[in-house]
Amino acid sequence: MNIVIVESPAKAKTINKYLGSGYQVMASYGHVRDLPAKDGSVRPDDDFEMTWDVDSKSQKRLNDIARAVKDADRLILATDPDREGEAISWHVLQVLQNKKVLKDKPVERVVFNAITKKSILEAMEHPRPIDAPLVDAYLARRALDYLVGFTLSPVLWRKLPGARSAGRVQSVALRLVCDREREIEIFVSQEYWSILANLKTEAGDALQARLVGADGKKLGRLDITSKQQADDLKNLLEDASFRVASVESKPQKRNPYAPFTTSTLQQEASRKCGFSAQRTMQVAQKLYEGIDIGGETVGLITYMRTDGVQIAGEAIAGARRVIGEDYGANYVPEKPRHYSSKAKNAQEAHEAIRPTDLSRRPKDVARFLDPDQARLYELVWKRTIASQMESAVLERTTIDILATSGGRKADLRASGSVVRFDGFLALYQEGRDDEEDEESKRLPPVKENEALAKSASEKGVFIESDQHFTEPPPRYTEATLVKKMEELGIGRPSTYASTLQTLRDRDYVELDKKRLVPQDKGRLVIAFLESFFDTYVEYDFTADLEEKLDRISAGDLEWKDVLRDFWREFSGAVDNIKDLRVSEVLDALNELLAAHIFPEREDGSDPRVCPACGKGQLSLKVSRFGAFIGCSNYNDPDTPCSYTRQLSANGQDGEAAAAAEGPRLLGQDPETGEDITLRSGRFGPYVQRGEGAKPPRASLPRGWSADAMDLEKALRLLSLPRDVGPHPEDGKMISAGIGRYGPFVLHDGTYANLDSPEEVFSVGINRAVDALAQKRAKGGGRRGAAAAPLKELGEHPDGGAIAIYDGRYGPYAKWGKVNATLPKDSDPQAITLERAVELVNAKAEKSGKGKTTKKAASKKTPAKKSTAKKTSTRKSTAESATEDAS
Repeated sequence: MNIVIVESPAKAKTINKYLGSGYQVMASYGHVRDLPAKDGSVRPDDDFEMTWDVDSKSQKRLNDIARAVKDADRLILATDPDREGEAISWHVLQVLQNKKVLKDKPVERVVFNAITKKSILEAMEHPRPIDAPLVDAYLARRALDYLVGFTLSPVLWRKLPGARSAGRVQSVALRLVCDREREIEIFVSQEYWSILANLKTEAGDALQARLVGADGKKLGRLDITSKQQADDLKNLLEDASFRVASVESKPQKRNPYAPFTTSTLQQEASRKCGFSAQRTMQVAQKLYEGIDIGGETVGLITYMRTDGVQIAGEAIAGARRVIGEDYGANYVPEKPRHYSSKAKNAQEAHEAIRPTDLSRRPKDVARFLDPDQARLYELVWKRTIASQMESAVLERTTIDILATSGGRKADLRASGSVVRFDGFLALYQEGRDDEEDEESKRLPPVKENEALAKSASEKGVFIESDQHFTEPPPRYTEATLVKKMEELGIGRPSTYASTLQTLRDRDYVELDKKRLVPQDKGRLVIAFLESFFDTYVEYDFTADLEEKLDRISAGDLEWKDVLRDFWREFSGAVDNIKDLRVSEVLDALNELLAAHIFPEREDGSDPRVCPACGKGQLSLKVSRFGAFIGCSNYNDPDTPCSYTRQLSANGQDGEAAAAAEGPRLLGQDPETGEDITLRSGRFGPYVQRGEGAKPPRASLPRGWSADAMDLEKALRLLSLPRDVGPHPEDGKMISAGIGRYGPFVLHDGTYANLDSPEEVFSVGINRAVDALAQKRAKGGGRRGAAAAPLKELGEHPDGGAIAIYDGRYGPYAKWGKVNATLPKDSDPQAITLERAVELVNAKAEKSGKGKTTKKAASKKTPAKKSTAKKTSTRKSTAESATEDAS
């Protein structure tokens, strides 16, 4: 029996059918080992020795594989054909060697680019050893990402509370987004005018031309800068006569695009399908691993993690055959097309992404696919076919027109193009991130010296004189950010999707109308890194390091030499700022982020003077909740000032700058006569009644704009909570209010959510009773009431039971009085006792409950004198530091 190891069970099932009864195909389920999330997993002082850990699920699968290999004749490692796949094979082999089950059994490595019978059988005939340089490159990347995360992130936490983490590639991608935002903020708009003349040929065809020169001077797009200048030129043209000075037509060829790489697929799927990079890879993975078509599982596309643009000869032949059948012989070029990548650091070790069988047209397989799969397959199929089609032939025409009026002359120009032969454009046109230009316009036939008559446009005017203002560069979309990262050589194609997802998971950026907008937390992190670790977020430095890692893959560099060079400089940079005071950090950030956090005021006054007391200086301040803006007189015993606001001067979600700059009077309370004001604090805008030590306040609920606040709305907020009425069963009062987690009704300790803040002011007794009944039916009772655990895990090393519970905001681990939310997307049934201990210890340490909780939890079992708490806390915090997606 031959044992074949692949990564996924879906592939295992399909490949087993192709290989027959002499083979047993088993899945590793991805990586089987990882670096433990604790200090010391990579040890620079021990020549970068690395400690690997196996989780419980992987351990079970490895035991199954070991038992099968023990009685097998041969081991075949058939994981994915890239660096990560090579690493998984290496890990599996290492574990089996440690278990001493291989003995003298032959071990082979095979790779295939597609899950088809032909590809797999051919791969089995050409085995090879594990690619040691490729494994070395993987080890170097893992060590670098670990060292950056575990060394830099704790510094970030200490110097900039509220920051989550920093990473080798993640931080550079974030810098791109933040740098673009900075460009937008400092951009100064420039006024310019465009002048168009609407003309008519002798045959009566309409022609629109743009003014490009006057009085012997050329006029560029931005050269007409005022209405006065525009009116003068408009008057010149109003009285002018027009004739064609010259007509120039040039044939042009437009060649098709190369087949998809990982990054170009992500870009185009974003433009045409609206997919995120992560969604694109999820769908592509399904198409690669196989789809059930007519009772047979078939891999529809080749491997989807690649930066190669070449495709196999058989695929080229298949594409040319389909082109001839579907479009005709004149769409098949004389010679096959061959492509090479222009991307920096491209390896081109594998084929581009293409259908496994190009005769399998999208319409033939659509009924077997879900909508997303069908759209992505069609995109891959069209791009591959188009890449082998004939070029499009266009004719680009430029018409120069002379206008004369008295002794003055002006030059106008009309440009456009005509498609003479559509070629590949008959099938495929790449999406664009910007708007089409005027070159796509079709022009009427004209002759040199032909007189042109005045005409009227759709607007009913002859000369169109329009005012414009230059616009700042657009924010990145996922597609344009991936394109930029690839151009700069930052990261690798297989990591782009997870890098972008990490930035969103960390709340460093958010998507707004498909544009990546940096959040204050992300901007602070980048400002900190640029101020104190500038080398490690430089684009060239990161790209050069990527190039070294690729040279390790090629066997040109020794991986530990690269690590030594990096660690020597990096550890020294970290040591240099360990003693840096937080005040010094804040001073540097105040300077770097001044345009963002201290924007110019309309009255021209100093933007850093406190608007409340008029004496103190505004500055960044930090708390355990993160950073905010506060007055320098906050702790002044003589003139204390409690003014605070969020970082952005316009507040959260674009709230009014007026609210952020100081109290805004909304009116007086009709009952007390006290002022009702709109203010902005570190947690957002709020309304306040009167002054004093503890005046009544109410935060604006989500969705309420500070700009739209008035006295009536403020009084309604300040009136909360309101009594809805007595519950019909026990007579106890039901109240309605808006809390930290949104609008609610409350009865006898039970909270039930309402649909909107507005409902708080109108909810009646029937609706409230119904909402509370539904909440209780779902298991929601009194706050703090005991609930059955989802999973009981056992005893904490310091005493006391640990269990997993389902809470309002997701599953959490509970130990005594400590509740620790499980990481996002965690399976509560898969959480181990060891992992739960890490989580609750980290939460206890962070909240300062560690000592009291240990006493409470250890009534049953005496506390042990050990360093368990310290170690596991470091595990938990360090774990969040290793998020870098490269």
